Amino acid sequence: MQQATYDAVIIGAGPNGLAAAITLAQAGRSVIVFEAQDTPGGGVRTKELTLPGFLHDVCSAIHPLAAASPFFRSLPLEQYGLEWVHPTIPLAHPLDDGTASLLERSVVATGRSLGCDARAYEQLMTPLVAQWDMLVDTVLGPLRLQPLLRHALTLAPFGIAALSPAQILAHWRFRGERARALFAGLCAHAQIPLDQPISAAAGLMLGIAGHAHGWPFPRGGAQRLTDALAAYLQSLGGKIVTGTEIKSLDELPPARIVLCDITPRQVLRIADHRLPESYKSSLRRFRYGPGSFKVDFALDGPVPWKAKDCLLAGTVHVGGTLPEIAEAEAQAARGVHPERPYVLVAQQSLFDTSRAPAGKQTLWAYCHVPHGSTFDMTERIEAQIERFAPGFRDQILARHVLTPADLERYNANYVGGDINGGMQDIWQFFTRPTLRPVPYTTPAKNIYLCSSSTPPGGGVHGLCGYFAAQAVLKNSY
Repeated sequence: MQQATYDAVIIGAGPNGLAAAITLAQAGRSVIVFEAQDTPGGGVRTKELTLPGFLHDVCSAIHPLAAASPFFRSLPLEQYGLEWVHPTIPLAHPLDDGTASLLERSVVATGRSLGCDARAYEQLMTPLVAQWDMLVDTVLGPLRLQPLLRHALTLAPFGIAALSPAQILAHWRFRGERARALFAGLCAHAQIPLDQPISAAAGLMLGIAGHAHGWPFPRGGAQRLTDALAAYLQSLGGKIVTGTEIKSLDELPPARIVLCDITPRQVLRIADHRLPESYKSSLRRFRYGPGSFKVDFALDGPVPWKAKDCLLAGTVHVGGTLPEIAEAEAQAARGVHPERPYVLVAQQSLFDTSRAPAGKQTLWAYCHVPHGSTFDMTERIEAQIERFAPGFRDQILARHVLTPADLERYNANYVGGDINGGMQDIWQFFTRPTLRPVPYTTPAKNIYLCSSSTPPGGGVHGLCGYFAAQAVLKNSY
């Protein structure tokens, strides 16, 4: 038998692959990471996509879960160049009357923008924000009975709310359009219809995270987070090899353990001969979600929002009322391209002058579309922004489009343009990618999964990789 050269080989240098490598390297294990692209990062990269001097985040842009991640917070990433930028207001949600609902760091301040629902919002969110650490311990990870039982009574109100369909919870807790719209925009990040069970979970977690830790982004671009993770890993003795696509596990150097920061479709492609048929059948049943259509803009100046408070926000949810957002998300899920899509917008350059030349701005925007869509949503995205910012089109100097197919070419984990690593509905929330006591394991004892297709799913937080590495340390050596 060939002697192992490394304790662990990791396929994929996204946040989860790097998190797994760091966790093992911290435990004294020798690790090497292989990345198909020329730079590490997965969904966390920054490039000049439009014009020289305009820095655009290729995929992820705003990072509430990264800033709040207990794993990332445990690392000395600031020593490796990471600096979080906190916009004045984390999130704005413009409405047709020229005002906006605002998610501010303060629960009370947020309530002031919600009119008749100020008190209802405070009653919902104040106790949950106080329980953030317990929520992270219980929810952001695999299904673990010990913390679940330990916090069961305290977190029961959150559990009941999180399991609810977002539309039902919004109508139950709030009376007015402003709070319902804000909540709908938060929940729509999950990329599942808002009338489905557990669709409220993402909105609650993102809202709570905004109050507890804000919705910041890395100064200089999302790439700075990747660079800090990579530099810290290398300081621990870990190695990263870029520009090397692994097409079969047989191409890897000898190692005791292989961790795959890839989704089930790629696992089947490269590890088919090492996995039993029953497990492969389970992976084939794994469901991917809607795709994303993204446009990056180089602008001649700030977006001319009718609601001026939007210029204080790093993130803007463009979609109108709860019924409008719910319909747009339902349409994308059933294969229809929304005429008025729900558009997620980030305007980092308002708070980070390194992103654009003096006096100019960048804008990052995407919407949800049917899985594998080939339809051009550029006009509809621009029309939605123009709806709440008349004159927006006059500010456009250049644009760069990423279709679902482009996103998958950029990152093979984005199957059909699904940036979440798979559908995260009630059937695949804790059982991603298959139903196993430890979801990161496979029937092959030396092969583990650590991508966002494992709990706790999508989002830049590194916890999929962290928990996978913990499973390796517990089960293998």
